Amino acid sequence: MENQHAVAAPPSPPAGFVEPPRSILSIPPDLHADQLITRMGIEVVSWQPDRLVGTMPVKGNQQPFGWLHGGANAVLAETLGSIAAGLHAAPRGAVVGLEVSCTHHRPARDGKVTGVCTPLHQGDRVATYAIAITDDKERLTCSARVSCLVHRRETDGGRP
Repeated sequence: MENQHAVAAPPSPPAGFVEPPRSILSIPPDLHADQLITRMGIEVVSWQPDRLVGTMPVKGNQQPFGWLHGGANAVLAETLGSIAAGLHAAPRGAVVGLEVSCTHHRPARDGKVTGVCTPLHQGDRVATYAIAITDDKERLTCSARVSCLVHRRETDGGRP
């Protein structure tokens, strides 16, 4: 079955924001359909140095009772946290996920959920983010925390 969701390109960054490498913000066209972000219908709708926002539809990401699947919340949270960590590490670094935790407060039954990702710690080795996920009525449905390992490539001077 073909997925009809499209991932929108992020909007233009605010003034003074350094444009991250395209590899963080785009997926090669030949791999696009196979990406979880595409299959889940996740869209990054805005980003700033201290705030990344993404949405995800409830429809197609539900568990048998018709509510948004808890694992879908985790996917949205880890996606936003990983992108935020990647932006933090750019352009001379990479990140890998270390931990994701979610507390599910109430079910989302329809529409979209919105995740707002803000940094708790952005260090040279670890970056940790809080993600608040709300429903269309702006009610908190899930609180999540994502930590990523930051690996910075050294420059010629031996310092990151």
